[in-house]
Amino acid sequence: MKRALITGIQGFTGQYVAAELERHGWEVWGVGSHDQPGADRYRRADIADAAALRAIVAELRPHAVVHLAAIAFVGHGDAEAFYRVNLIGTRNLLAALAAGDQPPECVLLASSANVYGNTTAGVLSETTPPNPANDYAVSKLAMEYMARLWMDKLPIVIARPFNYTGVGQSESFLLPKIVGHFRRGADVIELGNLDVWRDFSDVRAVAEAYRRVLETRPAGETLNVCSGSTHSLREVIAMAERICGRPMSVQVNPAFVRANEVKTLCGDAARLRAVIGEWSSPPLEETLCWMLEAR
Repeated sequence: MKRALITGIQGFTGQYVAAELERHGWEVWGVGSHDQPGADRYRRADIADAAALRAIVAELRPHAVVHLAAIAFVGHGDAEAFYRVNLIGTRNLLAALAAGDQPPECVLLASSANVYGNTTAGVLSETTPPNPANDYAVSKLAMEYMARLWMDKLPIVIARPFNYTGVGQSESFLLPKIVGHFRRGADVIELGNLDVWRDFSDVRAVAEAYRRVLETRPAGETLNVCSGSTHSLREVIAMAERICGRPMSVQVNPAFVRANEVKTLCGDAARLRAVIGEWSSPPLEETLCWMLEAR
């Protein structure tokens, strides 16, 4: 049985990736920053603690690593934390993996499509020049460049997921916020810019893509993970209204309008499919139904 180590396993994505790997016969271990009572295959460590990471890697000797631990909320108030966690934390992990006596067969680093920023390129492929527009995106692009320093020592694959969602995602993210308002029967919701277009995937499909990347082990690749279609927040509201059978009044709150907002992100997943085979994400309306009907 192959052993996988997931950093940030307690997070939204980590739980789905763990379940996906376990369903396909992997022995899954996790690293997180909080206690997890009763979890046998779990180690607590701060991603900033290089010594703790070295000890965990030496103990577990994973065959594969999925690095999800990060500050992922673009609106996070502490700019320095993006770099401390997303950049330096990743370097600590790579150093620990490279120092081990049994290097993993695949190290998947979760970056972000936000590295593309505001661009007029239309559908974005991995060859689209990066143009990050906020500290989160800069920290992720810096992580990618830093990871190149380790590619002669470790079989690294960089994933650039576009927006994705599902049951259990925090309401600090827009789609769960919208779903939460509908589930609670609210009549009004305050949002920022409604005319932003995003390429939304289902977290279950993203977890499947990550698992298949670990199995194909395309070292050195950078791969978009995306649906290839976009929806505006206006369209998302309309979908939820259609599913729930009732309207929702939307008020634009200027405080929620971000500076340097990326207007449109639409990805091309052709390279991902060339690596792992046919793959797709469910239509967004299907994902919203799942989220709205969750118990």
